[in-house]
Amino acid sequence: MTAATAPAPDALLEMRGIVKQFPGVRALGGVDLDVRAGEVHCLLGQNGAGKSTLIKVLAGAHQPDEGLITWQGEPVRFADPQAAISLGIATIYQELDLVAGLGVADNVFLGRERSRSGLSRPAEDNRAAAALMARLGHPEIRPTVEVGQLSAAAQQMVSMARALSQDARLIVMDEPSAVLDNEEVERLFRVIRDLTAQGVAVVYISHRLEEIRQIGDRITVLKDGRTVATGLPARETPTREVITLMTGRTIEYVFPPRRQRPATDDPPLLEVAGLALAGRFSDVSFSVHPGEVLGLAGLVGSGRSEILETLYGARRASTGTVRVGGRELRRGDVAAAVSAGVGLAPEERKSQALLLGDPVYANITLSSLARFVRGGLLFAGAQKQAAREQAEALDLRPVDVSREVRTLSGGNQQKVVLARWLLRDCRVLLLDEPTRGVDVGARAEIYALIRDLADRGVAVVVVSSEIPEVLGLADRVLVVAEGAVVAQAPAEELDEHRVLDLIMAGTAHAGVTPPATQDEGDVA
Repeated sequence: MTAATAPAPDALLEMRGIVKQFPGVRALGGVDLDVRAGEVHCLLGQNGAGKSTLIKVLAGAHQPDEGLITWQGEPVRFADPQAAISLGIATIYQELDLVAGLGVADNVFLGRERSRSGLSRPAEDNRAAAALMARLGHPEIRPTVEVGQLSAAAQQMVSMARALSQDARLIVMDEPSAVLDNEEVERLFRVIRDLTAQGVAVVYISHRLEEIRQIGDRITVLKDGRTVATGLPARETPTREVITLMTGRTIEYVFPPRRQRPATDDPPLLEVAGLALAGRFSDVSFSVHPGEVLGLAGLVGSGRSEILETLYGARRASTGTVRVGGRELRRGDVAAAVSAGVGLAPEERKSQALLLGDPVYANITLSSLARFVRGGLLFAGAQKQAAREQAEALDLRPVDVSREVRTLSGGNQQKVVLARWLLRDCRVLLLDEPTRGVDVGARAEIYALIRDLADRGVAVVVVSSEIPEVLGLADRVLVVAEGAVVAQAPAEELDEHRVLDLIMAGTAHAGVTPPATQDEGDVA
């Protein structure tokens, strides 16, 4: 059933033609959604499809540029989150917005504390919070305990209790099962079924198709900021059809041709054995040869970014070893990794990689300052010259190394990060979402640069949410799901459907062979 023809009988909520644009990015390009009272409506789409933006519009956190929202048949406009809450719309975000220093009851009733004659009545809040936690199947969560002391799963329950306390008629749940074990997921489903039996509507966002089949009534699929299908029956729609709807793309990927790499007996440049980070990922092993591009495909939260950060020393591994050129690196030691020739371009370049108020040359030379020091003095002239050479080689625009890096476009800011490691002559380059927020033209340039680095003998590891990017750039792909490498294979033997199928199914996927060594890895 297409978006254009989807009926909305007795809809509690309707969203029609929703458009939301940010500077340089059209996040939503025409989204239609209708939700009925008492149903679980599942919202699906790959990372970047527009799901998060849409629910923020629904929650009043963003204002749509175009489109119509109706609630019980009446047009509405949510000027702020409180306007949505007042109508009975509650949102439980994937990144929970709890106040760590406050107790459970304080968080549940934050801004809505019970009072009489101007005096607060915390005992009433505590009793009400305890009743809500019992309703959710967690009577052991005391209303006075600080939420910062609770597990992630328990914090999820507190956030849900807050939604229930608002007498919500529609609850949006963004990846609610991401931090829950199987027993807790079943308990969550029981609560959802109780809610829908009382006429409450639920918008359920999840990448786990097996959950959709268990709890969902209807499905809406977003792709590239648009609704491509809505009203699909959750239990009857074939998995292949859902994946096909999710994977079709309008973005054009222009990749340099993959060059045939000569067979070599050279040892791996990067070797990872039994690497684990408690609560994030476990038993990760792989190797990367000089001149090879290894891609890590997986969803946000799968552990893929944490793997790169652990390799770089920004996180201290629980177990396992990392070797560069045969030399074992100390755990949790960034300086040792950089000294060994490891560079990282992190996912959040503005907050984690760049000094936005500093000039381009200071950012490019940041990891190589020792070469510009003479007699205890830092020579800015030499810094500028070295930075200018890198900027010209990467076609940085404008080539003004004295300019503040915050004034550059996203693509040029990414080039500054890459220039830093080129100047450092790194041997292993770790790239986390290298083209996030980068326009199509700059993407092609960055792709060419990555391929050129590999041709120079650098071992490159790329993480990307965009599966076509991983397949187009990498020589070999590891599929990461729920903190484990569930499959690996040469990129030319995979397609987008297969990778997404593996990601969705996770470690329980039937027919996945255990990860093998580099030269033997394959997907069944």
